[in-house]
Amino acid sequence: MDTLKKKIEEIMSAISFAEEGEFETAREFLKEERRVLLAVRKDQVDRRTFRYAVNTCKRINAALDILYISPSKAEDPTLQQYLSELTREGINYRLVQRGGCFKQAIIDYTNTIKGILFAVTESSDNLEADCKGIKASKAWKDLKCPLVVVEDSV
Repeated sequence: MDTLKKKIEEIMSAISFAEEGEFETAREFLKEERRVLLAVRKDQVDRRTFRYAVNTCKRINAALDILYISPSKAEDPTLQQYLSELTREGINYRLVQRGGCFKQAIIDYTNTIKGILFAVTESSDNLEADCKGIKASKAWKDLKCPLVVVEDSV
């Protein structure tokens, strides 16, 4: 119910601005946030996968969510370098750290966060990491968006 109430308030605000001739401001109220999810594991942040996600965000004017799967809170220097690149390039991003099963973390995140257009991850070998007892076919049926796997070349 709160979501509906918020949406109605946004629509009414947009109408008010449009009536006053502020059409760009009105559009901003009605614009849904589009997001791309980049799912990576600790110490396995691939440059090509990162660039794929960033370039896609630029092309479709979307924000980037980075789901960083790591058993500890230790910082990854490569990831920090990529985050500073995002800031320089003006990409709106948020970093979320989780532990546990890689594919389950992706599924849980996409089920929770609205506006995820698709998820990007590196090699399909990572998808099964730390997933004991979770059937792959069952788990992926619960994914609410397309999954793009940027595979390493052989």
